[in-house]
Amino acid sequence: MGKFSFEHSFEIDTLKRLIAHHQGKFRHQSLLDLHYRGESLSVTAIELGLQDKPCPTVLFVGGVHGVERIGAQVVLSFLGSLLNRLPWDRHLQALLKEVRLSFVPVANPVGFLQGSRSNGNHVDLMRNAPIDAEEKVTFLVGGHRLTNKLPWYRGKNGMETETKVLVDYVHELQKTSTSVTALDAHSGFGLADHIWFPYAHTKKPFEGMGYIYHLKQLFDRGYPHHGHYKIAPQSHYYQTHGDIWDYLAKANPSDRPFIPLTLEMGSWAWVKKNPRQIFNFSGYFNPQKTHRHHRILRRHVVLMQFLIEAAYANVLENIDTEQLGRLQVDAERHWARNR
Repeated sequence: MGKFSFEHSFEIDTLKRLIAHHQGKFRHQSLLDLHYRGESLSVTAIELGLQDKPCPTVLFVGGVHGVERIGAQVVLSFLGSLLNRLPWDRHLQALLKEVRLSFVPVANPVGFLQGSRSNGNHVDLMRNAPIDAEEKVTFLVGGHRLTNKLPWYRGKNGMETETKVLVDYVHELQKTSTSVTALDAHSGFGLADHIWFPYAHTKKPFEGMGYIYHLKQLFDRGYPHHGHYKIAPQSHYYQTHGDIWDYLAKANPSDRPFIPLTLEMGSWAWVKKNPRQIFNFSGYFNPQKTHRHHRILRRHVVLMQFLIEAAYANVLENIDTEQLGRLQVDAERHWARNR
């Protein structure tokens, strides 16, 4: 990574060090090999836990947007913590006999090296899936096909390779799982931390909203002092074309629960506390002060740990059809009131 700044290659190098240092503790594969300015890159997937039979799976994704580096860092930090705990943490060892944990920490490595939101073809991967909004979207922000010189460009030639390999990987996980819960870490919207779920392309209720409402209830009761997240369908804030998780939710190949969540960290709060960040493009999306950076890395551990504990407890699998129907009604009522 000698041709690129330490800042832009940090997450890629961190992932390589984790793989080298913890070999034998997990399975890893390259979903996609890339080359950029003479550098060999990879979209890497790491898996811990059960492999030989269907089980609950939790997937953590980071780095879909290369400039939102804190998302990849949160995922890498949590992965590193699990790997360091694995030799002595008997509860974690028992959990991994019943659950699969998957990680795609840097989904857009070229974007990281460029310091850009888009991939090497200047396409925004979160506007690139083959799904269109049902209503008019916000100009540019909702995704467009005008020119790749403008941000939020959808592309014109189908799915980019980075989008396709992530979609294909999730489909493979769905085939071998009793449920899949995904958490995709981003930054850059508002003063608060949001957890968004489908849909982004329509205001119609997500069919899996009842599952999410149940998880919300458990989280609020179990961790009442961590309820700082604003949880809602993304369409409550704005609609977009081409959302990867909307596309996957609509294309779910089975009737098993698939719960895609997007963690949207409120980076405006960091700018508010340190206005000088506006003079650094990266500062719009990432904390710049060391103490604040460390705080963000630990801020979401409880949420991520909750998701894997819920998978271990088969929370989604234990919801029967009748209960799910009641939860869906309650969920639609709750989010209709809180629009």
